[in-house]
Amino acid sequence: MSVELIITFVIILLGVILFVRDYFSIDTTSILIMATFIVAGVLSPEEGFSGFNHPATITLGCIFVVSGGIFSSGILDGLSYKIIKLAKIHYSVALIVFCAISGLFSAFINDTAVVALLLPIALTVCRETNIAPSRLLMPISFAALFGGTCTLIGTSTNILVSSYAKEYGVEAFGMFEFSLAALCLLAIGFAYIFIVGPLLLPKNRGGNKEFTRKAETYITELYVEEDCEDIDEFLGKSILVNDFNVNVLSLLRNGVLKHNFGLDTRLMAGDILKIIAPPKTMSRLLDHEGYSIKGNKRMKKAEDEFQSFNLYEVMVPFGSGLAHNSLKAMNFRRQYNSSVIAIRQRGEMKFNKLTHIKLLEGDMLLILGQTEEINNLESQKLVVRLSEHVKKKTNFKKAIPAILIGIGVVLAASLNLTTILISAMVGALLMVVLGILKPIEAYKAVEWKVIFMMAGVLSMGTALEKTGGATLIANNIQDLLGQYNAYITLSLIYFATFISTNLISSKATAALMTPIVISLSQAMQISERPFLVAVMFACSLTFMTPMSYPTNTMVYAPGNYKFTDFLKMGTPLNLVIWLAASLIIPYFFPFEVS
Repeated sequence: MSVELIITFVIILLGVILFVRDYFSIDTTSILIMATFIVAGVLSPEEGFSGFNHPATITLGCIFVVSGGIFSSGILDGLSYKIIKLAKIHYSVALIVFCAISGLFSAFINDTAVVALLLPIALTVCRETNIAPSRLLMPISFAALFGGTCTLIGTSTNILVSSYAKEYGVEAFGMFEFSLAALCLLAIGFAYIFIVGPLLLPKNRGGNKEFTRKAETYITELYVEEDCEDIDEFLGKSILVNDFNVNVLSLLRNGVLKHNFGLDTRLMAGDILKIIAPPKTMSRLLDHEGYSIKGNKRMKKAEDEFQSFNLYEVMVPFGSGLAHNSLKAMNFRRQYNSSVIAIRQRGEMKFNKLTHIKLLEGDMLLILGQTEEINNLESQKLVVRLSEHVKKKTNFKKAIPAILIGIGVVLAASLNLTTILISAMVGALLMVVLGILKPIEAYKAVEWKVIFMMAGVLSMGTALEKTGGATLIANNIQDLLGQYNAYITLSLIYFATFISTNLISSKATAALMTPIVISLSQAMQISERPFLVAVMFACSLTFMTPMSYPTNTMVYAPGNYKFTDFLKMGTPLNLVIWLAASLIIPYFFPFEVS
């Protein structure tokens, strides 16, 4: 075993540990792995950075722009009230409607965008029908995963595997080449969701009412008395903040409401503060001289002023700039004139020391702010509003050409008129040239976090192939499984892939497994296609944990789920799909080399 090969395995092992332990964001870890390969001399700078001009990365970026053009036209939002009207009929109808739409849209549009669109609509239905969000949101996520496997552009993993395989001499997949196999799995999955799902999904999980209600009980308006020892003291050095750990949300001074202040603001007599603190803290605080919540004209005026700010439930979506940052580091309150008063993170509600908490994708935030600021946060794709569904007005002058461009991209690739790379590139350019998207809007439509992650993880496959690691692993697998037939080998490859995907990123798993299965199929002298399809499906159809796929993470907090809810609902589904895929994939993709 060469030194380069040993270094490659060590770097990949360290990368896997970083992915599992979540020390950094996924894209940061991916770029770190790429940089380490270059510094260690395993890959040249040109080879390391080749992921940025890889067909898979460029194709995905163009698809993001095409999807962004369709979404910005408001054509999909125009369906929202029809969806709500149908879903109100009965829980079973709501389940079928949302799963069908989620699966259909995800076959052609980025699945995280589809789930982000459906989340507030589904929560609106839940509020108006008393359906627990936990009964609806997980199925929407799972349906999006099934839909994404149905076409080449359904998920970034499909594009990655197909483009990667083409580099190694394997014919690229067609737009609908694996659609029949995927639809069979979708039918099995939907049957499970509709029949078994209602028995396994949490029934009495009260959604986010408790979250909001509890946060509201912590909000108090506090008056700074003339004898308060914090007068003329910086807020950051005050007893209020340091001894009582109170989070000051807003400040009313001389009739002027201030929301964009910081810890360097000095307190003055007569200030009226809106704060968030647990009842026990408030009890101790009021025993301390200098602060009061006595009813008087000033407090009445404060209440009137504070009414201009409302509570909004929002979620941190995949790719948000808020993720992996603290509110303090972002200077959130001053920048967005809003205050976060509560955070639900990985199923836990947090009300104290919020400014120091590192936000994660899928976190639910309760924000005190004005509508304009929430709209600003949403327009920058920093949050998805959950507390209310705001329908966008459909711009048919943009919607009709946007839909036609989307259809053209799909048809041009599926009819083999050109490659998916060229059709997606032309589609993206048309979105800008025809004015459907402004150039800056096209840039914002691209999920750069995914682009950097793709570019980074591609270096792992390149390093494995260059150093002979892929061949070595494939030969060891063949020696280990040599006594079994191709069906069992395929089944074990699928199993190993979906287990890996539940531990690390689906893109990282795909980048590692693609060169390995190509080398394995060549060693076994059978077709590569069934193994490649198995990798695509196994990387996308992951249901066991809320962190296994971005859409699962997105519904975690709004659905008020526990980690065990995903294990309970997702593990049997993953096992059923694994067994079904082991039989269905070889049926549509024979092992014999044509």
